[in-house]
Amino acid sequence: MRITVFTIVAAPLHAVWGAYTTPEDIKVWNTASPDWHTTASTVDLRPGGQFSSRMEAKDGSFGFDFAGEYTNIVHGELIEYVFGDRTGRVAFEDGVDGVAVTVSFDAEQTHSEEQQRAGWQAILDNFRHHVVGKQAAP
Repeated sequence: MRITVFTIVAAPLHAVWGAYTTPEDIKVWNTASPDWHTTASTVDLRPGGQFSSRMEAKDGSFGFDFAGEYTNIVHGELIEYVFGDRTGRVAFEDGVDGVAVTVSFDAEQTHSEEQQRAGWQAILDNFRHHVVGKQAAP
């Protein structure tokens, strides 16, 4: 099963792309809820390059690495990757209202479709808020 989440970010494409692919930005926005955070992030943005984000509960009770390998990069347009035996795709489309960001991924078997969709959408919503906030900062 494939799950897709979507948002529109009211910011220039270069700012949206940069925030999605920069480790320091990723550590700010990559969380599905306030009781979690991303403590480390690495990005080698090229086909065959590795990525990793260390996600941890703020109370220290649990953590995991979300890691994989990029399979296709089209600067400013597309990121495709594998993580374990699953694939993911992030598409960026510049439009009148901002940049449409569409994330699709293979579902896993542990959590329900609704839980996965809600978690990934929450992360994407945090991403949008982060980018818009950076644009508004002096």
